[in-house]
Amino acid sequence: MDRYERILSLHRLLKSARYPVSLQRLKDELGCSRATLYRDIAFLRDALGAPIESGEGEQAAFRYDQAEAERFELPGLWLTSDELSALMALNELIGKSGPGGILSDALQPFQSRIQTLMSDHVSGMKLPIERIRVIGSGMRKLDQASFRAVAGSVMARKQLKFRYRARSTGSTTERVVSPQRLAHYRDNWYLDAWDHEREALRSFAVDRVAAAQMLEAAAIDRADAELNEHLAASYGIFSGKPKAEATIRFSPHASRWVADEHWHSQQKGQFLSDGRYELKLPYSNSKELLMDVLKYGPDAEIVGPLSLREEMKILLQLAIGAYQP
Repeated sequence: MDRYERILSLHRLLKSARYPVSLQRLKDELGCSRATLYRDIAFLRDALGAPIESGEGEQAAFRYDQAEAERFELPGLWLTSDELSALMALNELIGKSGPGGILSDALQPFQSRIQTLMSDHVSGMKLPIERIRVIGSGMRKLDQASFRAVAGSVMARKQLKFRYRARSTGSTTERVVSPQRLAHYRDNWYLDAWDHEREALRSFAVDRVAAAQMLEAAAIDRADAELNEHLAASYGIFSGKPKAEATIRFSPHASRWVADEHWHSQQKGQFLSDGRYELKLPYSNSKELLMDVLKYGPDAEIVGPLSLREEMKILLQLAIGAYQP
């Protein structure tokens, strides 16, 4: 542990301690000698202004003055090597948040701050930013102005007006909604909102939102229980109460991956005696579920319900038909 991290660890130990911390415990926690520890304590107190109270002798103990401890923080932003590494990953995620870096303009001040921190030497080594890769898949183009308006209304708890181009029908409608949550799902953004005209909860793909405008009227908040029941109970991005429970069986080969995958918060899975894996989960709209099962090809079989199994059979027959002479 270098001096930078020792100072940070010492500060956190003293700030969180309810009682004086012994000299021996500090030496053990920081992995340093008595002389080094006293130098670090002196630097923390004299150079950084920490409100340190201390005893004397071999039984010396240290703590922050209780009246000052809550108000005192280290100047600037102090991070350990592990924390800075996590911040590096966040920096890459911001830069790759969408085609062309859709969030890069909105978060540029924060991103610049991260890059400044990362440019400093940690333990005498430059941080290898190029070692971290964030790869997106299936990201759709977003209008930055609309995204800012949507995100701003969610945080400000204000109503939102926009034009919405439905992908399923191609029609455009005017919507006034009370934003509830902004969700990032499979590399794309969705707005969960209370639709005032329809008097119901709806999910909107933000890439289909245009001319978004935050209104002065306060948003109507819906209870978390209602949001979870309507928006999070079924499979994938499709909202609504589940209409059925799907049962899917995967081959022993695919089971090694599927058993560790999260498909739904209410999923139930078990290994069968022949090595296959059986997965059960609720759904309201079969479209996304069928697409996810299809990617496993012959390694996946929908067992029930019968209607879902028949839908899959039709899809497979149509796919085969596309390859006929």
